[in-house]
Amino acid sequence: MNQNEKKIKVAEEALQYIESGCVLGVGSGTTVNCFIEQLSKIKSKIDAVVSASESSSKLLISKNIRVISLKEAGRIPIYIDGADESNSLKQLIKGGGGALTREKILAQSSDRFVCMIDDSKFVSKLGSFPLPIEVIDVASSILALELIKLGGRPVLRESFITDNGNIILDVHNLNITEPIKLEKSINNLPGVVTNGLFAIRPADDLLISSDKGIEKI
Repeated sequence: MNQNEKKIKVAEEALQYIESGCVLGVGSGTTVNCFIEQLSKIKSKIDAVVSASESSSKLLISKNIRVISLKEAGRIPIYIDGADESNSLKQLIKGGGGALTREKILAQSSDRFVCMIDDSKFVSKLGSFPLPIEVIDVASSILALELIKLGGRPVLRESFITDNGNIILDVHNLNITEPIKLEKSINNLPGVVTNGLFAIRPADDLLISSDKGIEKI
């Protein structure tokens, strides 16, 4: 299977977690787009969806799936999203698509977080994928210096503004041996909105798509 076929297979597998009448949280990205396509086939089963990005919301609405705000939904029974990397502890790097802050809010607001990936994104140690950090523009220069002190090489994501009106620094070359510690350290830097490490609140279920089928962790 090619990578897109693997994404479709894992998206199909994630449908099993959906319970009738539930409010569902969904993230953002190419695997989530595949999931939304599959979700449209059983949309009558769900009550509504809380979306982590404007792009996901547009796709959901185009499928005639009701989108509501987190304020309206309250606690979310289940949140389904993809990731850029995952380790065996289901700790993730997310944010390649730029929706990391809203994704982290929805993950924190959910009772169960299901993450869908293909096998190319399953790693022994996080950090090969650059760590996205959403930051307030005025703080970008001083934050870049702080991130260099942590051993990273921050690069401004050119011509990109998040749905929250902020910018993203993609940090290369980080040696992420203690994901929880690093997540806390970066989030404590003034000017950081949040970073793309999902280690404090990892996934509860990880679905990995490969040529051999779907592995569940």
